[in-house]
Amino acid sequence: MALGLAPVARLAAQEAQSGLDVRATLSGEATYAPELTESPRDGTPVDAAFRAVVYPTLKLSEHWTFAGAVQLSSVPYFTEDFTTPGHAVTTKVLQANLGYSRFWKSGSVNVRAGQLSSAVGSFNLRYDDAVNPLIDVPVLYGYYGLISTAGLAGVQTDVTLGRWDARAQFVNSSLMNPRSILDRDQYGNWAGGAGYTVLQGLRVGISGARGPYLDRQWPFFFPGEANPNRLPGSSLGTDAQFARGHWNVEAEWNWMLMPYHEIPFTRREGAYVEAKRVLSPRWYVAARDGYLITKGILNNREEVYEMAAAYRASTYELIKLGYEIQDNSGRINRFLMVQLVTTVHPVSLAWR
Repeated sequence: MALGLAPVARLAAQEAQSGLDVRATLSGEATYAPELTESPRDGTPVDAAFRAVVYPTLKLSEHWTFAGAVQLSSVPYFTEDFTTPGHAVTTKVLQANLGYSRFWKSGSVNVRAGQLSSAVGSFNLRYDDAVNPLIDVPVLYGYYGLISTAGLAGVQTDVTLGRWDARAQFVNSSLMNPRSILDRDQYGNWAGGAGYTVLQGLRVGISGARGPYLDRQWPFFFPGEANPNRLPGSSLGTDAQFARGHWNVEAEWNWMLMPYHEIPFTRREGAYVEAKRVLSPRWYVAARDGYLITKGILNNREEVYEMAAAYRASTYELIKLGYEIQDNSGRINRFLMVQLVTTVHPVSLAWR
């Protein structure tokens, strides 16, 4: 389930029929990156940033729950922002949905409607800085990736049965080009996935999506191009999670076909492997290696390698030191980052 639903488990554990839970992850970051000095940013090589994600959960009854996740962050915060000029503060509603759930001995069903994370892939479940073992997001994700971390408006059903889990989603736009409910060029997209827990600590999954991805403001939407609703894109991906002893390993692969009439079809493929090794109750190290290839009117290959060491100062505080290398078709960028993550839990109320 999504991170925004985590407080529900605590309320359920307290056997409360209803209640309010609010928690938040607060992050501060300092970055050294020569890329920050280049045009169009033209800044200094050292910059500071912050991010806060608030997770309100209102349990209305035994079966009904409202869950949200709201992100407030500075720009730049993510490395994809390093080429944007100036400083700003942005707010995104990552999740805001009403859900109905039922649980049985060997299964469950959960139906949600509202703002949802994409059902494709698995990293969005670890998008929180307190859960992500590194500092940046995988190259597959983000504004320039294949899978957006922003929310999509729609409905989703999640089902578990024994070792199987599955999800089906219908949303207002593509996983790669999320559209606000107030935007033009909103076209329904189907997405979903399934997974199987092979044994304790090892799960494998598959996911995919299909639907129009273009909008008329897209840089490659040229005059004479077909109506966006006549150009459905297709996405297919796999993911795996492994945990045993001191090791945690995550891996994903995704492929997407984007059809055009006026220019050649565009194909994008990407993958990453991430490993985390716990050294002691307070220390761990982690590394991630990923790539993203684009073929079409533009041909590009981006490879990203990131490593980090982290110290858990307390139950609620985590300090990460990270180093990242990006190779964008031969253009090399290097970043050194320090991140302080704090989790707070200001509200936990149960009644009835």
